[in-house]
Amino acid sequence: MRVFAIADLHLATVIPKPMTVFGPQWAGHPEAIWSHWRELVRDEDVVLLPGDLSWAMRLPDALTDLSVVAELPGTKVLLRGNHDYWWPTASRLRAALPAGMLAIVNDAVRVGNVVICGSRGWTTPGHEALNAEDERLLTREAERLSLSVKAAGALRQPGDHFLMMLHYPPASPPYPPNPLTDVIAAARPDLIVYGHLHGVPPERAIQQVDGIPAYLVAADGLKFRPKLLLDTSL
Repeated sequence: MRVFAIADLHLATVIPKPMTVFGPQWAGHPEAIWSHWRELVRDEDVVLLPGDLSWAMRLPDALTDLSVVAELPGTKVLLRGNHDYWWPTASRLRAALPAGMLAIVNDAVRVGNVVICGSRGWTTPGHEALNAEDERLLTREAERLSLSVKAAGALRQPGDHFLMMLHYPPASPPYPPNPLTDVIAAARPDLIVYGHLHGVPPERAIQQVDGIPAYLVAADGLKFRPKLLLDTSL
């Protein structure tokens, strides 16, 4: 089993929103994702999808987008992004998701010998301080990430791989510590994936938190090719 990741699919089947308004790199989206996905991913693999999946505003419309993803190879693990306004309660979401799709909501999932936790995250302090509302939301997201890490601990077995998903980057330049990085440093996942940043080459984004590898997997930065994270058979 291999694990891939790609964020920010920004699908718009029901609510048309051509992504080329955000730059020419989006030309051919989302067909380029589907083509690369089918080329790379096998049925026994896992694909992490850390947020901004659909521009839909309502769950039924989002399911039109998600049904296309569900038909692709692999088990899909979903996380909410800041533009996933359609995302309902955990129970309603899980009841509606197509087969082969799992969602992380203040908890964790285990697929084979891989345990995955995560939370959306939020804007983090960098060159500028956060306002009171952003500080409140960041603290809340760190608490949710802690819940997810705890749930992962209950699922983990000796020899398991432990992965973490965020939608927002875990820190902002010049990368001072923040409540999210505190949770990450204590949890010690094998690696972190995140999205949200567009027009940023992955090599120019944050690449580690306290020595833990971190990968920007926004679709445009990956040139719409799901990123291989690990092969559990090796």
